[in-house]
Amino acid sequence: KHGAEIVKTEDWPGFGPQKNRALDRATGEWVLSIDADEVVTPELATAIRAAISNPDQDAWEISRLSSFCGRWIHHSGWQPDWIVRLFRRGRARFSDHLVHESILVPSASIGRLSGKLLHYSYTDFEEVLAKANHYSSLAAAMRLERGEKGGLTKALAKGFWTFFRTYILRAGFMDGRMGLVLAIYNAETTYYRYLKIMLGRN
Repeated sequence: KHGAEIVKTEDWPGFGPQKNRALDRATGEWVLSIDADEVVTPELATAIRAAISNPDQDAWEISRLSSFCGRWIHHSGWQPDWIVRLFRRGRARFSDHLVHESILVPSASIGRLSGKLLHYSYTDFEEVLAKANHYSSLAAAMRLERGEKGGLTKALAKGFWTFFRTYILRAGFMDGRMGLVLAIYNAETTYYRYLKIMLGRN
Protein backbone atom coordinates (compact mmCIF):
# COMPACT_ATOMS: atom_id res chain seq x y z
CA LYS A 1 0.00 0.00 0.00
CA HIS A 2 2.80 2.42 0.86
CA GLY A 3 5.30 1.16 -1.70
CA ALA A 4 7.37 -1.11 0.55
CA GLU A 5 9.43 -3.76 -1.17
CA ILE A 6 8.73 -7.26 0.13
CA VAL A 7 11.65 -9.69 -0.18
CA LYS A 8 11.17 -13.41 0.50
CA THR A 9 14.16 -15.55 1.44
CA GLU A 10 14.43 -19.32 1.23
CA ASP A 11 16.42 -19.83 4.42
CA TRP A 12 16.68 -18.36 7.92
CA PRO A 13 20.29 -17.56 8.94
CA GLY A 14 19.32 -15.94 12.25
CA PHE A 15 18.09 -12.49 13.27
CA GLY A 16 21.37 -10.59 12.84
CA PRO A 17 22.34 -11.98 9.41
CA GLN A 18 18.76 -11.65 8.16
CA LYS A 19 18.59 -7.99 9.16
CA ASN A 20 21.92 -7.35 7.42
CA ARG A 21 20.35 -8.80 4.28
CA ALA A 22 17.58 -6.25 4.56
CA LEU A 23 20.09 -3.50 5.29
CA ASP A 24 21.99 -4.36 2.09
CA ARG A 25 18.80 -3.72 0.10
CA ALA A 26 18.01 -0.39 1.77
CA THR A 27 18.34 2.70 -0.42
CA GLY A 28 17.43 5.57 1.88
CA GLU A 29 19.92 7.78 3.68
CA TRP A 30 18.54 6.84 7.09
CA VAL A 31 17.53 3.48 8.54
CA LEU A 32 15.01 2.96 11.33
CA SER A 33 15.02 -0.64 12.55
CA ILE A 34 11.79 -1.79 14.21
CA ASP A 35 10.38 -5.26 14.71
CA ALA A 36 6.83 -6.40 13.98
CA ASP A 37 5.92 -6.24 17.68
CA GLU A 38 7.18 -2.67 18.18
CA VAL A 39 5.30 0.64 17.80
CA VAL A 40 6.70 4.15 17.40
CA THR A 41 4.90 6.65 19.64
CA PRO A 42 3.93 10.09 18.22
CA GLU A 43 6.56 11.79 20.42
CA LEU A 44 9.26 9.47 19.11
CA ALA A 45 8.12 10.00 15.51
CA THR A 46 8.49 13.76 15.98
CA ALA A 47 11.96 13.30 17.47
CA ILE A 48 13.04 11.07 14.57
CA ARG A 49 11.90 13.61 11.97
CA ALA A 50 13.74 16.39 13.78
CA ALA A 51 16.93 14.31 14.10
CA ILE A 52 17.21 13.40 10.42
CA SER A 53 16.24 16.86 9.19
CA ASN A 54 19.22 18.44 10.95
CA PRO A 55 21.56 15.56 11.80
CA ASP A 56 24.51 16.01 14.13
CA GLN A 57 25.00 12.29 14.87
CA ASP A 58 25.56 9.09 12.89
CA ALA A 59 23.14 7.12 15.06
CA TRP A 60 20.59 7.53 17.85
CA GLU A 61 19.51 5.44 20.78
CA ILE A 62 15.81 5.03 21.51
CA SER A 63 14.22 4.22 24.87
CA ARG A 64 12.25 1.00 24.56
CA LEU A 65 9.41 0.11 26.94
CA SER A 66 8.45 -3.58 26.86
CA SER A 67 5.33 -5.40 27.98
CA PHE A 68 5.14 -8.91 29.40
CA CYS A 69 1.76 -10.68 29.13
CA GLY A 70 -0.08 -7.36 28.97
CA ARG A 71 1.88 -5.50 31.67
CA TRP A 72 4.55 -2.85 31.12
CA ILE A 73 7.80 -3.80 32.85
CA HIS A 74 9.68 -0.93 34.54
CA HIS A 75 12.41 -2.93 36.32
CA SER A 76 13.71 -6.55 36.04
CA GLY A 77 16.58 -5.44 33.80
CA TRP A 78 14.15 -4.29 31.13
CA GLN A 79 14.40 -0.63 32.12
CA PRO A 80 16.23 1.50 31.32
CA ASP A 81 16.52 0.01 27.82
CA TRP A 82 18.35 2.37 25.46
CA ILE A 83 19.00 0.72 22.09
CA VAL A 84 20.43 2.02 18.82
CA ARG A 85 17.68 1.83 16.20
CA LEU A 86 18.12 4.91 14.00
CA PHE A 87 21.31 5.34 11.99
CA ARG A 88 22.77 6.72 8.81
CA ARG A 89 23.03 3.98 6.19
CA GLY A 90 26.61 2.88 5.73
CA ARG A 91 27.63 3.87 9.26
CA ALA A 92 26.37 0.80 11.13
CA ARG A 93 25.68 -2.92 10.77
CA PHE A 94 23.84 -5.58 12.73
CA SER A 95 25.83 -8.11 14.73
CA ASP A 96 25.82 -11.67 13.41
CA HIS A 97 24.08 -13.08 16.51
CA LEU A 98 21.37 -15.63 15.79
CA VAL A 99 19.20 -13.99 18.48
CA HIS A 100 19.35 -10.78 20.52
CA GLU A 101 21.31 -9.06 17.79
CA SER A 102 22.49 -5.47 18.21
CA ILE A 103 23.42 -2.58 15.95
CA LEU A 104 27.15 -1.94 15.82
CA VAL A 105 28.21 1.68 15.29
CA PRO A 106 32.00 2.07 14.80
CA SER A 107 31.69 5.81 15.30
CA ALA A 108 31.24 7.17 18.82
CA SER A 109 28.76 9.69 17.48
CA ILE A 110 25.54 8.39 19.04
CA GLY A 111 22.74 10.60 20.36
CA ARG A 112 19.52 9.92 22.27
CA LEU A 113 15.97 10.63 21.15
CA SER A 114 12.96 11.56 23.25
CA GLY A 115 9.83 9.43 23.14
CA LYS A 116 9.29 5.72 23.56
CA LEU A 117 9.43 2.65 21.35
CA LEU A 118 6.65 0.40 22.64
CA HIS A 119 7.56 -3.28 22.56
CA TYR A 120 4.70 -5.79 22.80
CA SER A 121 7.12 -8.65 23.37
CA TYR A 122 4.99 -11.38 24.99
CA THR A 123 1.25 -11.18 24.46
CA ASP A 124 0.29 -14.30 26.41
CA PHE A 125 1.81 -17.21 28.31
CA GLU A 126 1.72 -19.52 25.29
CA GLU A 127 4.07 -17.11 23.54
CA VAL A 128 6.28 -17.02 26.65
CA LEU A 129 6.70 -20.80 26.54
CA ALA A 130 7.31 -20.86 22.80
CA LYS A 131 9.97 -18.14 22.98
CA ALA A 132 11.67 -19.79 25.95
CA ASN A 133 12.19 -22.90 23.82
CA HIS A 134 13.11 -21.03 20.64
CA TYR A 135 15.50 -18.49 22.19
CA SER A 136 17.24 -21.08 24.36
CA SER A 137 17.86 -23.21 21.26
CA LEU A 138 19.35 -20.31 19.32
CA ALA A 139 21.51 -19.21 22.25
CA ALA A 140 22.72 -22.78 22.76
CA ALA A 141 23.66 -23.04 19.08
CA MET A 142 25.74 -19.85 19.29
CA ARG A 143 27.57 -21.05 22.39
CA LEU A 144 28.20 -24.47 20.89
CA GLU A 145 29.88 -22.78 17.94
CA ARG A 146 32.14 -20.91 20.37
CA GLY A 147 33.06 -24.15 22.12
CA GLU A 148 31.23 -23.40 25.36
CA LYS A 149 30.38 -26.33 27.62
CA GLY A 150 27.06 -27.11 29.28
CA GLY A 151 26.08 -29.55 31.99
CA LEU A 152 23.37 -30.11 34.58
CA THR A 153 25.25 -28.40 37.41
CA LYS A 154 26.07 -25.41 35.23
CA ALA A 155 22.47 -25.21 34.02
CA LEU A 156 21.15 -25.16 37.59
CA ALA A 157 23.73 -22.62 38.78
CA LYS A 158 23.24 -20.31 35.80
CA GLY A 159 19.46 -20.56 36.10
CA PHE A 160 19.53 -19.68 39.81
CA TRP A 161 21.88 -16.75 39.20
CA THR A 162 19.64 -15.43 36.42
CA PHE A 163 16.61 -15.53 38.72
CA PHE A 164 18.49 -13.78 41.53
CA ARG A 165 19.83 -11.10 39.20
CA THR A 166 16.44 -10.43 37.60
CA TYR A 167 14.27 -10.52 40.71
CA ILE A 168 16.62 -9.11 43.38
CA LEU A 169 19.54 -7.20 41.85
CA ARG A 170 17.45 -5.68 39.05
CA ALA A 171 14.42 -5.10 41.31
CA GLY A 172 12.05 -7.44 39.50
CA PHE A 173 10.04 -7.66 42.73
CA MET A 174 8.92 -4.07 42.06
CA ASP A 175 7.10 -5.27 38.93
CA GLY A 176 4.68 -7.27 41.06
CA ARG A 177 3.64 -10.80 40.21
CA MET A 178 4.66 -10.36 36.58
CA GLY A 179 8.14 -9.49 37.81
CA LEU A 180 8.24 -12.88 39.52
CA VAL A 181 6.93 -14.64 36.41
CA LEU A 182 9.52 -12.85 34.27
CA ALA A 183 12.34 -13.80 36.63
CA ILE A 184 11.28 -17.45 36.50
CA TYR A 185 11.02 -17.26 32.70
CA ASN A 186 14.54 -15.83 32.44
CA ALA A 187 15.85 -18.54 34.77
CA GLU A 188 14.15 -21.33 32.82
CA THR A 189 15.43 -20.02 29.50
CA THR A 190 18.97 -19.96 30.87
CA TYR A 191 18.56 -23.44 32.38
CA TYR A 192 17.30 -24.87 29.08
CA ARG A 193 20.14 -23.18 27.20
CA TYR A 194 22.87 -24.98 29.10
CA LEU A 195 21.02 -28.29 29.04
CA LYS A 196 20.76 -27.99 25.26
CA ILE A 197 24.49 -27.26 25.07
CA MET A 198 25.13 -30.43 27.05
CA LEU A 199 22.77 -32.51 24.90
CA GLY A 200 24.15 -30.97 21.73
CA ARG A 201 27.60 -32.31 22.59
CA ASN A 202 26.37 -35.87 23.15
